[in-house]
Amino acid sequence: MSGPSQPPGDGRGGAAAAGRDPGLQPARTRLAWRRTTLSCTVAAILAARAALHGGTDTLGVLGAALCFLAWLGFLAVAHRRIRDLALHEARPPVMTARAAVVAVTCSVALAAFAALVV
Repeated sequence: MSGPSQPPGDGRGGAAAAGRDPGLQPARTRLAWRRTTLSCTVAAILAARAALHGGTDTLGVLGAALCFLAWLGFLAVAHRRIRDLALHEARPPVMTARAAVVAVTCSVALAAFAALVV
C-alpha cells in the first residue's frame, strides 16, 4: 500500500525496484557461484599437491583426502544452486539453511585443511 509519504513500487525498494530486471541478479549469482567453485577447486588442488609433494605419507594422503571431500561437498551445493538459479530465473527459490551451512562448512574445512597441509 503506497501512501503519500511512500514512493510507488512494491513497498520494498520504491520506484527503483519497480523497474528492476529480475533476470540480472540470478545471472550474477550464478556467475558468483561459478567463480567460488573455481576458487575452491584451485585451493583443493594446491592443497593436495602440497600434501603429496615430497612423498606420500599417511598424514599427507589424509589431508589430500579431506580436502577432496570438502571440495566435493561444496561442489554438490554449488551445482544444485547454479541449477536452481538457471531453472527459475524469474524467481529463484531461496537457498535452504541446510545448503548454506554445508557450503560454509565445506569452505571453512577446505581452508583449514589447506592451511594445515601447507
